[in-house]
Amino acid sequence: MTTHFDLTPLLRSAVGFDRMTELLENSLARENSQSYPPYNIIKLEDNEYRISIAVAGFAEEDLEITVQDNSLIVRGNSADSNEEDEIEYLHKGIASRSFERRFQIADYIKITSASIKNGMLSIELYREIPERMKPRNIDIINGDNLIEQKKTK
Repeated sequence: MTTHFDLTPLLRSAVGFDRMTELLENSLARENSQSYPPYNIIKLEDNEYRISIAVAGFAEEDLEITVQDNSLIVRGNSADSNEEDEIEYLHKGIASRSFERRFQIADYIKITSASIKNGMLSIELYREIPERMKPRNIDIINGDNLIEQKKTK
């Protein structure tokens, strides 16, 4: 079942957010189709985030992290299938399949580091806002003073 959200009321007072609608629709479609491996997104501070992904059974060399355009792509390649053939399982409940998990990241987000500990892959992100995008105060000049300044020049 596909759910469609009408974002028109939200976009009435917004200019230049056409891409946002597309990103939301794509992420909702992806979320419905993909649940492995589980992950958390944590806000550490105003501009610092962490993505934690449960990757039990994967070694560092089995994982690949790539940033392309505005996508963070995490891939896990399962263990060598030859080893799997030699093992006789009575019950196999631990998933060891390959995966690819994609995250849409906003502009000005930088990946600062990645580490793996106790089966959890942690990816640290930082939002670095350019100086031109930061809020700044505009001084208000009295109109009378402006006229006097122009006369003295």
